Amino acid sequence: MMKLRHIEVFHAVYQTGSVSGAARALHVSQPSISKVLRHAEAQIGFTLFRVVKGRLVPTEEAHLLFEEVSDLQGRIESLQETTRNLRRGGGGHLRLAVLPSLGLQVTPAAVAMCRKANPDVSFEIRTVHRVDILRSLYERNADIAVAYDAARHPRLADVRIGSGELVLLFRRQDIPDAPARLSVEALGGFDLIRLSGSGSIDTLAAGEIEAGRVARAAISVETYYVAAALVREGAGIAVVDEFTARATAGADLDYRPLARTSTFGVYCIHLVDRPLSRVAQAFVRAMQAAIEAGKA
Repeated sequence: MMKLRHIEVFHAVYQTGSVSGAARALHVSQPSISKVLRHAEAQIGFTLFRVVKGRLVPTEEAHLLFEEVSDLQGRIESLQETTRNLRRGGGGHLRLAVLPSLGLQVTPAAVAMCRKANPDVSFEIRTVHRVDILRSLYERNADIAVAYDAARHPRLADVRIGSGELVLLFRRQDIPDAPARLSVEALGGFDLIRLSGSGSIDTLAAGEIEAGRVARAAISVETYYVAAALVREGAGIAVVDEFTARATAGADLDYRPLARTSTFGVYCIHLVDRPLSRVAQAFVRAMQAAIEAGKA
């Protein structure tokens, strides 16, 4: 079996590509790294690295092992950071799993608020797709998930932190005098960039598109920021959430809410058996403030 020291050294050698690089990263001597690596290989019964033309090359087994080790090493580093914060008397460590669209502007603003109020609080932020966001809670890779779908499981609880609205994102040059609201029906001459997800907001967007009878859904994507990038390149228009639109709008891109108001909720989700800590509660309040500030 690999010990924690074996994992730390293997991860460092794999990442840096050399024993010397791992030694510098871990602030130890090269002979120490080599000794731990040899001991790890003896323990697990197979070779992790081979020397090829003077370079250290991972074996196929090492590639497979790294997928597991990388996740474990991240948890170890998170534990070490939490321990350091607690030793300093700080506020702790908060791990977030956030949808990409909410990670563009709203969540960074909330994290900045929390850090300003309590600089000793540290954060670990992962952007994940909707299908993986709840798994991050079940597997305890995150303390809070920030999503558009409310928790619908007995192991989960949620706090509604605000709401959003669907909007049409477009290039200013394509619709130079856009009215206050836009109907999907009026934009039949444009190619449509469609979201392929199955979450509540994706279903809501699909319903608007179907109601508008827009036939030319030429491109399908999984994330809203990719849809925004395609709009910027002139590939079409997209129905997206207001948070993505607000974060990507500028001199070239603009957006308008839909003629038929389509709103959705935004939630902070956590495990029932892991109630929100003081730090987590402060983050929830910051998220609520960040969402409200964006609407001002």
